[in-house]
Amino acid sequence: MTPPYDTFHMGRSSIDLYSDDIGAPFVAITRFAAFVGGSPTNISVGARRLGLRSALLTAVGADPVGDFVLHFLDKEGVETRYIPRKPGRRTSAVLLGIEPPDRFPLVYYRDNCADAELTIDDVLAAPIAQSKVFQFAGTNLAKEPARSATLFAAELARRNGVCVVLDLDFRPDQWHDPRAFGVAVRAALHTVDIVIGTDDELKATTLTDLSQVTVSHSQVSDARVAGDAEAAVHAILARGVQAVVRKRGAQGAQVYLPAGVVVDAPAFPVEVVNVLGAGDAFAAGLIYGYVHGWDWYRSARLANACGAILVTKQGCANFMPTLAEVMAFVESRGGL
Repeated sequence: MTPPYDTFHMGRSSIDLYSDDIGAPFVAITRFAAFVGGSPTNISVGARRLGLRSALLTAVGADPVGDFVLHFLDKEGVETRYIPRKPGRRTSAVLLGIEPPDRFPLVYYRDNCADAELTIDDVLAAPIAQSKVFQFAGTNLAKEPARSATLFAAELARRNGVCVVLDLDFRPDQWHDPRAFGVAVRAALHTVDIVIGTDDELKATTLTDLSQVTVSHSQVSDARVAGDAEAAVHAILARGVQAVVRKRGAQGAQVYLPAGVVVDAPAFPVEVVNVLGAGDAFAAGLIYGYVHGWDWYRSARLANACGAILVTKQGCANFMPTLAEVMAFVESRGGL
């Protein structure tokens, strides 16, 4: 029997207020444009626009912002029937500045947020075990009850032969201690098949020394982590993960497999407007390739193309490319 969904995504959602004054310092912003965001939410939209049947397990408040998020997802065709409302909790919000090429400050408003209240009962009400891929984000693990609910969902998926994909999504300001991110992620790795992350996210996964972290005030939620990213990759693989996908921006991507196999996928050079959301577009492209049985090189190249398109746009979910747009993009640049 064919699973009802190709991909099931779990984690945060938000209204994203992006600066309309591109290039202006945050203090000089005069207006914002309203979009939808949140890493697993972005990936669910990206997967859907590529043609996959995607469903999302997040939570929103009983508020107009929740209406805004759900209205957008319904228009996109992402399955929302499993998204609970959490009375007394708020749909989260994010404010974002755009100062290319390398300053993209963002501020989270996640106090009392609804998606951190996802429970094991919410997981049981969703057919995660009947999907081809279950994807979640590292930020899910920052607070209870969402932490336990996510770990349970990953265990449930793994027991039922569903491919489990973890996008590390390291946001240091969402944790009481950046070392706690690594502790929580390492506890989840035995349920995970594919890990996706940047160098800093991969190093944060194995982090035990707080002196290795430098939080960037220009990025607010960004951090630089000292250490060897390749060593971190191998430490993650040693825990039984089947593939670690290392996102390297303009340098493309590398897929590390057991037995020392490394697949290098070159990037597609473009002029950067906004890097926020590019990693989520990348993940959607990679998952698309996996679902369709592509090899790692072709999947990572498609993922690179999706990310390259996104960095030329203003926002995240609202700008995810369609498959036709991605294929036209890659064909104009020599193909996959």
